[in-house]
Amino acid sequence: MALLHIVDASGRQWQHPLSAQSLCTIGRAPDNSVVINDPRASRYHAHIKFQDGAFTIIDGKVDGQRSANHVFVGGEQRHEYQLKNGDCITIGASELCFDQPDEEPRAPAVSYDDKPLGGTQMLVSANDIIQSALLANSPVAAPQAQKAPSEELDELRRKAKILGLLYEMTQTLGSVFSLDAIFDKATEIIFRATPADRVVALLADDSLKARGSEDDDGLRMVAMRVRDEKRAVQAKQQTIGRTITRKVMRERAALLSQDATADTEFAGVHSIVSQGVRSTICAPLLAEPNVHGVFYADRLDAFTSFTRDDLELVSAVAAQTAVAVENTRAHERLAREEVARANYGRFLPEYVVRQILENPESFRLGGANQTITVLFADIRGFTRLSEQAQPEKVVQLLNRYFSAMTDIIFAHGGTLDKYIGDGLMALFGAPAATPEDACNAVAAAVAMQRQMLSINEGLLKANLNAIRIGIGLHTGVATVGYIGSERRSEYTAIGDTVNLAARLEASAEPGQILLSEATARAAADSTYAFSPRPPIKVRNRAQPVPIYEAEWQLSDAR
Repeated sequence: MALLHIVDASGRQWQHPLSAQSLCTIGRAPDNSVVINDPRASRYHAHIKFQDGAFTIIDGKVDGQRSANHVFVGGEQRHEYQLKNGDCITIGASELCFDQPDEEPRAPAVSYDDKPLGGTQMLVSANDIIQSALLANSPVAAPQAQKAPSEELDELRRKAKILGLLYEMTQTLGSVFSLDAIFDKATEIIFRATPADRVVALLADDSLKARGSEDDDGLRMVAMRVRDEKRAVQAKQQTIGRTITRKVMRERAALLSQDATADTEFAGVHSIVSQGVRSTICAPLLAEPNVHGVFYADRLDAFTSFTRDDLELVSAVAAQTAVAVENTRAHERLAREEVARANYGRFLPEYVVRQILENPESFRLGGANQTITVLFADIRGFTRLSEQAQPEKVVQLLNRYFSAMTDIIFAHGGTLDKYIGDGLMALFGAPAATPEDACNAVAAAVAMQRQMLSINEGLLKANLNAIRIGIGLHTGVATVGYIGSERRSEYTAIGDTVNLAARLEASAEPGQILLSEATARAAADSTYAFSPRPPIKVRNRAQPVPIYEAEWQLSDAR
């Protein structure tokens, strides 16, 4: 199995398996296959795909747009590069090492032939197969000719064998989340249960369409089996009838061409006629509303053909495989979301994390100017407390304090920016802005002050002095995004808006909430009263700054 050994800019290390059946996207956005916490990485920085029998890394999005800071392999900039075992990929300050033993089997490439389509021999949908089975078991079904006992016994044995194979497949597909293993097992079952000379699994690959590949149907071979190994080379060289695969994908029904060379519908199609293919089955990997690909089985013997039973068997295997593909992709998506949730959940409220995961394009985390309300809070008298208490108790106090304050910030839709010693900084309006940001910030500040009453009860019981906090709030435009160095970055805000909020916090008395005039205006609909206080002088400002105090100890209603 091919692996990526990853160390991102934050120092986090993990492994990601690569599959010939799945496109691997790399970048900061949470819906990538590999999510890296790196400020120099683009949201969709690169992708790795399996083509021409090898894994290839391509700089930029699937649609062809290049990344801002490029992709380097072995220290050299690469736009598109076929990876070899031991290659080291550099994206920003993150490193991804490619690990693939030489003996790992590589999936063969496939080519198509494309000619106009006519009429078909037999086209059956999944609903047709179900209805046929129900009618066969119905007490009002049309009477059939009596079969000889030996024929009935053979029929029962055949059905028992098929049921056993389908059960075996179900057991396998229910315990694996690897597309390689799923398609290997599915093609094996088709080969064992039908007289096919060749079975090919083709998986839909959106990247082929996006890049304008010649295979504009977006089908990529992921597995192949040949009954006679002596004909394996010949079978791998033979093309796939795109006329058949297109019809199956479009009409979402399984197709059986009983004799392709005689079928007027496929007359003149080189990939069918010239290769002597006499009978072909193609079934869609259908899991509503998606068609994940097709199974393509053919017989190369001019004197043999498939039956309707074979068609139904391949359709049943295809249906099970489609469900397994859905489950595998859901499993991969959940794994990516779990990584992204762990990264974002450290400083963003749950509802914002959920929105980012559901719609990554709606958030631009790279850096933007936007109106926010900044909250600073700091413990007053903490130095004296830390001098009289044991270090373990001081740490316990800070953990309890920060946990309580963080929960309040998240509950009011804020983003935790950072802890600063015994203080903290929070943002309201980033990354998601709402008209209630200033009101939410004021409500959070009041809740924080009131929470201190409960915290102080615990301190007094531990024979420690009570503590109080001062809070400052300011609303204005700030630059928000990932800021830092190549080795470490953080999501934060910078600018005069942040500086003024910090000055207000420094001027606040214990138990006081100070607001700038801008915040008081923006939070005019707040349920808390604001009382004007004497303006304060702030460094780098010529005029004193008007301020207000939130009367949080009074009644909530004005």
